[in-house]
Amino acid sequence: LLAERARMGRNASISTQAILNALPDEQSPKEALINRIQDMFRSPHEHVSYLKSDQFAKDLLRLNRKVKGILEDEPRCVFLQSPAYVFGDIHGNLEDLHFFSDNVWNLGMALTAGNFVFLGDYVDRGMSCLEVVAYLLAMKLMLPGKVFLLRGNHETRDVNGWEEHYGARSFIYQCRERFGDELGYRVWETTNQTFDRMPLAAVIDQDIFCVHGGIPRPVSDPTVEGGRIRDILDVDKVAGINPPYEHEVDEYQQVASDCIWSDPASEDQEAHSVDTKTGYGDSLRGGGAICFGHKAVTNFLQQQGYSYIMRAHEAHAEGVAVSKGARVFTVFSTSKDHNQGSQAMAGCILVDFEKMQVINRSPAYRNQYIHRRDSVSLAMLSDAEIKERLQLGLIEGTGEEVGGDAEEEEEWEDFDEDDLNTSREETETDGSVDDGDADSGYVFDERRKSSVDPGRTTASPPGSNHDSHGSAFDAASSGSTAKRIDFSGAAGDGSGDTSTAVRRKKRRDGGGRFEAIAEENGEGEDDEESTVNGEEDDDEMFDEAENQEPRGGTSPTTNVSPALRRFGL
Repeated sequence: LLAERARMGRNASISTQAILNALPDEQSPKEALINRIQDMFRSPHEHVSYLKSDQFAKDLLRLNRKVKGILEDEPRCVFLQSPAYVFGDIHGNLEDLHFFSDNVWNLGMALTAGNFVFLGDYVDRGMSCLEVVAYLLAMKLMLPGKVFLLRGNHETRDVNGWEEHYGARSFIYQCRERFGDELGYRVWETTNQTFDRMPLAAVIDQDIFCVHGGIPRPVSDPTVEGGRIRDILDVDKVAGINPPYEHEVDEYQQVASDCIWSDPASEDQEAHSVDTKTGYGDSLRGGGAICFGHKAVTNFLQQQGYSYIMRAHEAHAEGVAVSKGARVFTVFSTSKDHNQGSQAMAGCILVDFEKMQVINRSPAYRNQYIHRRDSVSLAMLSDAEIKERLQLGLIEGTGEEVGGDAEEEEEWEDFDEDDLNTSREETETDGSVDDGDADSGYVFDERRKSSVDPGRTTASPPGSNHDSHGSAFDAASSGSTAKRIDFSGAAGDGSGDTSTAVRRKKRRDGGGRFEAIAEENGEGEDDEESTVNGEEDDDEMFDEAENQEPRGGTSPTTNVSPALRRFGL
């Protein structure tokens, strides 16, 4: 009898599978988009051609357009319940993100109990910024009430567009190198529009405050109901921060800057520079960033009724660090690109009601697709295939190794502009609305600076372990020359109104420049000089101008990133 039942069960299973296989595969456009990104994430080494294709660029543009609306509907401070996994900086490190996928949500995020909170800094420094952004946005699109993406300081144009500092590891460089100047800029700008809508903070179980940098200084009376959380909730739904939009109020632009830029005060700062009344002081980063001390932490936690603060923003070799009487947890979820050594670990924290558990990646962990240059598995690959994988971050190597002779830029005459827009059927299927690349109604403020000037900050407070990529970016050896790109017309509506362009041309001819600054290097190497300035041209979209000159001995008007030129900083 048992054998007969087993036989019948097998037959039934086979018949059921046959019927299921015969059913038509009617994936919605949204499901097809998410599946393509998930397939790429699971085995990027098998999708090299896709990662450099126009299809990947189109998918990124569609992802951003769909996720923008989801993020804009979220409050600037989201509230959720445990269990929740909290992740820190990822910085384009697909390998460590894959470790968490293998060990935290190996059955998929949808089937894993709890929520997922990412504290920002998804791009720059690592070589897989586009892949990391694509995967996280796809997860947000698939699970909008389960995945929460907070904003970090690298989710601003002034930082992720600073090609002169980060070189081949900057987000804008990777967009341009992967898709060409015109399409690369479109992907970069559309992604930054999504970043503009990301929440600044999250609260778990009404007890743990999560943020990228730290607690903001109060704008309203901190003793009234809501306090600092109310200040964060009052930040504009769409905020440029660095640089700010015209509609952003100075006080709340400061709140947003504090959330993504601030650091815990060191013991020396606590003793000498932190204000004893407020608990705040100037951060060692410089540039207008602040630090918060014991008093600021105590006041904030007491006023809000919370117990802990979880933040990211600073590299730690152990992946997680505690400070301020074990009330502030710093989470860092990338083990590479921050000068932490070969034994550095990437960490995250599981908040499970009244318990917290640290999950670290062991230095011994190895995946199946990131290889060293001397790996035996690369022996059968040609030099061209190795170079291609180096550029995608699938082979470990330095930024200089990515270089080589500049290849011919891919032609995009056959790029169908209609493919970049969401079709009517797609809109009816998933409810998304395509409003084009430009954010209508949002204009950057040309008359004021941000609360924090990224160009005058260090990568991390002096004495910390951030890798500042200690030499200037050598565009000639990178394989993709840094260019001045004309981003004109970005704010235009086709009506012929050139008042904005005229004002920007006046500013371009006049001022709006920062002085050259020397950046400290904690490794004792020669100081590198970085220039932060910019200019903008609003006459023609995506026109290419002359190549930039080498950095050495230049004045503050040379070697300006396309991002900074666009916004006139």
